[in-house]
Amino acid sequence: MAMQYPSPDEPCYVIGIAAQMVNLHPQTLRYYERIGLVVPARSRGNIRLYSQRDIERLQKISRLTNELGINLAGVEVIMHLTDTIERMQAEMDALRASLEAEIERLRQRLLSSGIAVDEE
Repeated sequence: MAMQYPSPDEPCYVIGIAAQMVNLHPQTLRYYERIGLVVPARSRGNIRLYSQRDIERLQKISRLTNELGINLAGVEVIMHLTDTIERMQAEMDALRASLEAEIERLRQRLLSSGIAVDEE
């Protein structure tokens, strides 16, 4: 039987474990949440639950502040821009796939009509 791992977005780490994973104090994670840098899910009991994606985001924030010396205002701008770029990239990928499918559909339509099509 194969082991199943949680998806990157599945909230599964409580704040103490998440803090250990990123080598930060739990109070720091609470502060990052308060200023909007990370938004963990909440359980029915209102316990913060961090996903693997949240952990990766916290590691990135930690690298920016500790290794590169960027202040939290700069980190906020960088994270916002990174999120925007990633969202736009996903949209472009979806559009590209849609356009390629439409081109193929039109190519097949032309071929079935007996019209020669260049394969460029």
